[in-house]
Amino acid sequence: MRSEPPAPQAAPAHTASPAPAVSPPPSAPPAPAVPADGIALVRDHTIYSCVMGSRAFGLATEGSDTDLRGVFLAPTALFWRFQKPPTHVEGPAPEQFGWELERFCELALRANPNILECLHSPLVEYVDDTGRELLALRQAFLSRQAHETFTRYALGQRKKLEADVRTHGAPRWKHAMHLLRLLTSSRDLLRTGSLTIDVGEQREPLLAVKRGEVSWDEVERRMLRLAAETDEAAARSPLPPEPDHARVEDFLVRTRRASALRDADDGR
Repeated sequence: MRSEPPAPQAAPAHTASPAPAVSPPPSAPPAPAVPADGIALVRDHTIYSCVMGSRAFGLATEGSDTDLRGVFLAPTALFWRFQKPPTHVEGPAPEQFGWELERFCELALRANPNILECLHSPLVEYVDDTGRELLALRQAFLSRQAHETFTRYALGQRKKLEADVRTHGAPRWKHAMHLLRLLTSSRDLLRTGSLTIDVGEQREPLLAVKRGEVSWDEVERRMLRLAAETDEAAARSPLPPEPDHARVEDFLVRTRRASALRDADDGR
């Protein structure tokens, strides 16, 4: 069995020099306060919240849920830890969902339909100064990339409806209504360069679909027509090819820096 290596020999006394005096290191600053969970981040650091779903689309009926969506800004100091703050949080309300600002901006720059619609909700519940800056960037997130993302999302939803028809003989009519709404919104976005999510005068025709008063064949014809019109609009869209990444990143960096300075001023 191998023995431990011999201990190093001490240097002769006449060659030793006194160790320099070393000042104790300055005490580390206190760790930043960490919210107990994501719910605390939503409660204390929300910058923007809105109502989405049927109420925002102008399609609410008696008994419609109130879907809350929002954006919270996690304090910059929390990102200095190994355990990062959450990118999204469900709650605290049953139909509530929130994203951390950076994740929200990432998804918006990718033209995620749900995120872009959240930015354009006509039903704003809360907004602070940072949230107002975010809303002022709405146009920076819009680009012709929306054609691909909205179309891909719509295709996925249509396949689910077709599967329902094959299995049950009919689609889920509420989902069919929302797909027609999405296709219309996508077409108009590419035509005009602006995203409007309230259906306006299309409310009653869409609700008729939800009630099952329109045949599936007719719904399919509408979907095909809207898809073709969307493709045509994309070819002549006033939207830029790409979103304005630099403008959004500048906003995010300034916001993170301001958060860090606030923590420093608060002694955290």
